Amino acid sequence: MGVNRLDTATGPGFYTLLRTELLLALRSRSDIVNPLLFFVTVLAMMPLGIGPDPEMLSRMAPGLIWVMALLATLLSQESLFRGDFEDGSLEQLSLQPQPLYFAVLAKVAVHWLVTGLPLAVLSPMLGMMLNLSGAGYLPLVISLLLGTASLSLIGAVGAALTVALRRPGLLLALIIMPLYVPVLIFGTGTVQAALDGYSYSAQLAVLAAILAAALALAPLAAAGAVRISLDH
Repeated sequence: MGVNRLDTATGPGFYTLLRTELLLALRSRSDIVNPLLFFVTVLAMMPLGIGPDPEMLSRMAPGLIWVMALLATLLSQESLFRGDFEDGSLEQLSLQPQPLYFAVLAKVAVHWLVTGLPLAVLSPMLGMMLNLSGAGYLPLVISLLLGTASLSLIGAVGAALTVALRRPGLLLALIIMPLYVPVLIFGTGTVQAALDGYSYSAQLAVLAAILAAALALAPLAAAGAVRISLDH
């Protein structure tokens, strides 16, 4: 499995690596299904725990959907580098002359494609279950598309720092949860602004700025963290 990842990680090789990672992710169906199942199941049970009051559910829907999306993303972050670390392919990638940045970026892109993108696609259906107003569906999907990409990038740093640990779950959460907070605030704020009848372009602009910063910095930080973890 590791040999397939040792293509040149720049130019055409990056897309080869991206395709390989996507095929491997699709073979590990449990890594895809578990976060989505968690997301859908917990939100489906919310009306049972909170109560069937449509007005209350509608008011809480943006925050509930965003919190569950964040937790579902966190649930899948631990395995981002785990398999590569255990079979030795992560060390082989780090020894290649090409920047490890591109390998990390390919893995994060695949993580978002199999986790963040499905969460965004499923969100309108769950919004209906929570009686979300029609004005909130478009900003919900757009904010989740931007926000979950940032969550995947930020989470990659924590996953890289803890990849050498046997049980990194709690430490991983402690590292990246504070960094997730701005995404959660502005993601929820986007939907809430739309529901209140205000423009939500400012909130989306902040989410886009966070994504741009994460795209530039997180793979570099994650690549450095991978090297630190491998040295230990």
